[in-house]
Amino acid sequence: MTAQNSATRPTSIAVQVTGRTGARSGTALAMLGVVTFSLTFPATAWGLESFGPWSLVALRSVLAAAIAGVFLLAGRVSLPAREHWAGLAVVAAGVVVGFPLLTTLALRTSTTSHAAVVVGLLPLTTAAFSAVRTGNRPSGRFWAAAVAGAVVILGFTLAQSGGAPSTGDAYLFGALLVCAAGYTEGGRLARVLPGWQVVGWALVLCLPLTLAGAAVALASEPVHLTWHGAAGLIWVAAGSNFVGLYVWYRGMAEIGAPRASQLQLAQPLLTLVWSVALLGEHLSPATPLAACAVLVCITVTQRVK
Repeated sequence: MTAQNSATRPTSIAVQVTGRTGARSGTALAMLGVVTFSLTFPATAWGLESFGPWSLVALRSVLAAAIAGVFLLAGRVSLPAREHWAGLAVVAAGVVVGFPLLTTLALRTSTTSHAAVVVGLLPLTTAAFSAVRTGNRPSGRFWAAAVAGAVVILGFTLAQSGGAPSTGDAYLFGALLVCAAGYTEGGRLARVLPGWQVVGWALVLCLPLTLAGAAVALASEPVHLTWHGAAGLIWVAAGSNFVGLYVWYRGMAEIGAPRASQLQLAQPLLTLVWSVALLGEHLSPATPLAACAVLVCITVTQRVK
C-alpha cells in the first residue's frame, strides 16, 4: 500500500461512517415527525371534548405562535425579506389556519379513521399543486396513479356516507386543497429559508388574527375543561404545529425529500392505529383497505415522478 493510499483510506472510511450516521439520524427525525403528525386527528378529537372548534383552532395557533416566537427570538432570527411575505401568507392561510380549521370542523361529524383515509390523499394533492406551481411535468404513470388514488378516496367517501359526500367530507376535501397549497409554497420557501423558520414566521404572521379569533370564540363557545381536552390542545399546538414540523424538516434536510416522503406513507395507517387505541373507534373493513390502496398509489407516484 502506498503512502498516499494509506493516508486517504482512513478519510474515506470516516466519510462513509459519518454519512451512515447522518442517514440514520435523519431517518429517525423524519419518522418522529411522521409519528407526531399521525396523532393530530386523535388529539383534535380529544380537544373537541373541552373546546368548540373555533376556540380549539384559535388557541392551537396562538400557543404554537408563542413557542415559535421564543425559538425565533432565542435564535436572533432576522425578519424574512419582503419578497417572502406573500409566500408566508399562503403558508399561514393553508397550514396554520385553513387545514386545522377545516379538519377540526370535519371531526365534529367524521371519525378520525375516516378523516385519516381521506387526508391520506394529501401527498398526491400536494404533488399536483407543485406541478402547477413549479411548471414540472410529471410522467403519465404519475398522473394515472394520482387519479387512481383520487378515485379510491371518492369511492370510499361515497360508500361510507350512503352515496353522497357528507358535510364532513366537504370540509376534508377543502382541507386537502388549502394544505396542499400551503405545503407547496412552504416547500418553495424552504429552499431559501430553514423550514422551521418558514413555519415559525407563518405562525407569528397569523398571531393578531388568531388572538382576536380566540377572544371571540372563547366568549361564544363554552369550555368544559377535561384532561383529554387539555392534552389534545397541547399536542396539536406544541406537537403538530411546531415540534413535529421542526423534526420533520430537520430529518428531510439530512436524508432528502424523496426518502422522507416514503416514510410519510405510514402516516394514515398510524392514525388508524391511534384511532382504535386512543379513541376506541371500530374500523369498517373498507377503511384499512382504502388506506392501503392509497398507499400503493402514492408509492407509485414517488417512484415515477
